[in-house]
Amino acid sequence: MIEGVKIKKLVKHCDDRGFFAELVRDDEPDLLSGFGQASWSMSYPGVIKAFHYHEKQDDLWFFPSGNAQVVLHDLRDSSSTKGKTDVYYLGEENPIMLLIPKGIAHGYRVLGEKPATIIYFTTKSYDRENPDEKRIEWNDPSIGFSWDTKFR
Repeated sequence: MIEGVKIKKLVKHCDDRGFFAELVRDDEPDLLSGFGQASWSMSYPGVIKAFHYHEKQDDLWFFPSGNAQVVLHDLRDSSSTKGKTDVYYLGEENPIMLLIPKGIAHGYRVLGEKPATIIYFTTKSYDRENPDEKRIEWNDPSIGFSWDTKFR
């Protein structure tokens, strides 16, 4: 696992009305060191949104509907896991919160036949004048990740 990445498995409290789950709390400072912004996005099946990274903010991702293959690649010179790539599967089938520290390139591919929705929290608000978002092509050879489905 890439250094600094954290997972919080969600606990669903179910009854005959539906369910309730806590996403993030202010008494979990190891999960989100500060609050900057909460955002909501939807992507269609097969879409790949990759890669980007931040120098100042951490991201906390959650996919409440649909399913996604999330890919992380550690770019940090000071990290013991520099150059490591990890893959996570988030969404309806695996409801977890995924903390992505600054300096880790990240992106996702929507899996299945329905759109995926992501809700994410950041430790800094988006600055339109000076965005903290550096881009890397989805197929960059330095990362070398194949987005093809592996038939096993």
